[in-house]
Amino acid sequence: MNVAASLSSIATVRFPNCHRCFRSSKTLIPSSSLRIISQFSSSPSSSSALPMSSNTAAVESKKPPKQPWLIVGLGNPGKKYHSTRHNVGFEMVDAIAEAEGISLSSVSFKALVGKGLIGDVPVIFAKPQTFMNKSGESVGSIVSYYKIPLKQVLVIFDDLDLPFAKLRLLPKGGHGGHNGMRSVIDHFKGSRDFPRLRIGIGRPPGKMDPVNFVLRPFTKQELEELNFTFQDGVEAVRILLLEGFNKSATFVNSAKPLEQCG
Repeated sequence: MNVAASLSSIATVRFPNCHRCFRSSKTLIPSSSLRIISQFSSSPSSSSALPMSSNTAAVESKKPPKQPWLIVGLGNPGKKYHSTRHNVGFEMVDAIAEAEGISLSSVSFKALVGKGLIGDVPVIFAKPQTFMNKSGESVGSIVSYYKIPLKQVLVIFDDLDLPFAKLRLLPKGGHGGHNGMRSVIDHFKGSRDFPRLRIGIGRPPGKMDPVNFVLRPFTKQELEELNFTFQDGVEAVRILLLEGFNKSATFVNSAKPLEQCG
């Protein structure tokens, strides 16, 4: 009986896993110990230990698979629009996917798509290739096919009303005059209840037409500054998927503003 109790205590040693991976602990029971414990199945101490282990395994086996997150960056396809202000959503998705080792190498649903995991959470990255004003055609099709709940669709896009390089994470809202977001909302049957990460590109100088401004490329200095913004975006998405919206919003929205480019 004492031997079984001793083995039972050894069998329930737990090892915490990395926060980036599975957030549970696992019970490790050597096969040799299981054989010995089974010989003491008539004793009260051993009989209480074995059902606990098997019940835990049964509960773990019944856990439903996690639903994927969809991370969408809005922009325009083609070299002509590469590194322009209107395409900063594409740039952010590229930065996050690269940091997580996920390649956007396939084309489906009129988008460049990549699939993988962030921690233990399945994720789909998408960059619609429909041109900005029809982004919803692609995003709506992906959401419908994979049956992704809107609360797990993060749309990343440029915002004229935010200071340059500043991030803002919101749980829902309107399109704010952004035609890409307008299209996405239309294809979500008018629903605005999905999170969005806005990236500030600043206001056009003087009397420049905003349409022309958003299609201007970033300067070298601006691109260097945006690299820090992209790093924050990578961390924000990790927190969002692994720890929840509130913690991610606190991280993003309480960040110190970057100096404006002269």
